[in-house]
Amino acid sequence: MDPQPTAIPDDDAHSILVTHSGKSHTFTLPTTSTLSDLRLRIQSTFSISPEYQKLTAPKLGLLKDDDLPITALPSPPKKILLIGSSNAAIQDIQLANSPAAAGLRKFGGTGPIKPAKPVRRVDFTKASNEAKYTFGPIRVLTHLPNPQRSETYLRKLASDPGIKSVMIKHKFSVGMLSEMDPAEHTTHESRTLGLNKNGGEEILLRLRTDAYDGYRDYKTVRKTLCHELAHNVYQEHDRDFWELYRVILKGVEEADWRHGGRTVEGGGDGGRVLWEGEERERMLVEEADGGGWTGGSWVLGGGSGGSGGSAEDRRRVAARAAEERAKKMRDSSGTA
Repeated sequence: MDPQPTAIPDDDAHSILVTHSGKSHTFTLPTTSTLSDLRLRIQSTFSISPEYQKLTAPKLGLLKDDDLPITALPSPPKKILLIGSSNAAIQDIQLANSPAAAGLRKFGGTGPIKPAKPVRRVDFTKASNEAKYTFGPIRVLTHLPNPQRSETYLRKLASDPGIKSVMIKHKFSVGMLSEMDPAEHTTHESRTLGLNKNGGEEILLRLRTDAYDGYRDYKTVRKTLCHELAHNVYQEHDRDFWELYRVILKGVEEADWRHGGRTVEGGGDGGRVLWEGEERERMLVEEADGGGWTGGSWVLGGGSGGSGGSAEDRRRVAARAAEERAKKMRDSSGTA
């Protein structure tokens, strides 16, 4: 520690104002002093060794000559800027970078310097596609009970990993995803589960049970959404439509990591994938366009419920449902 300065007569003294990190201090030294003497005084006040001091003076710039007379430096209110790290801070840095500290970190210990966390890489292409190939606003029926639950249901569908995957793959965009009012799309012979207006302008889904006292099975409604997405490309239920629908459905189920994407009939190794075969295709027609799902049982057409009915009965129900849809299509711009 340098000795404290003694009193200096005013006519034999020179004052210098030094600022560092927002703090200022005025040093008074004999006129015979040099820059080297000022550095020692700075060390006593700011705890910064001379070799780590950078001093900048107005009009003189960076001060490098330690033999520079102190009288050559400006007096207050002009300031000299001090840049430098304190001895304590430098010691911490040296300790953190010492071989001992490096060895401690190598074997799992903690040190003053922690390893940087890896930066999460952003896939801008994926983010752009997700923003482009998606659904627009969500609309629910506010006059029915629990509209918040309906909104949550639709948002879950819109963010479903399988749905998002196929929308990006097929470049589907839907203007609005809405809750269908069962009262407006239920007849004695059929219950419309989904509606696609103008090739993707709006998709409506029947979320509620017929009595409005509950909500339909999520996977069933999701399959209906797959059906309506296929109507973005094909209006008629022709071979091209069903081929696209099966591709969409398969893509959704395979991309759904939570369920593995494969639902089979029966148990054991003898089960088969449900999206395969003519029987499955016929059931899909009834499911998406002529039937409903209540309490875990198939309700075909306007019947009283149950899971049965012969294949011929189911075909007749599907035919009546198709006739009903054709009639509705003539009265509106939508495609069921």
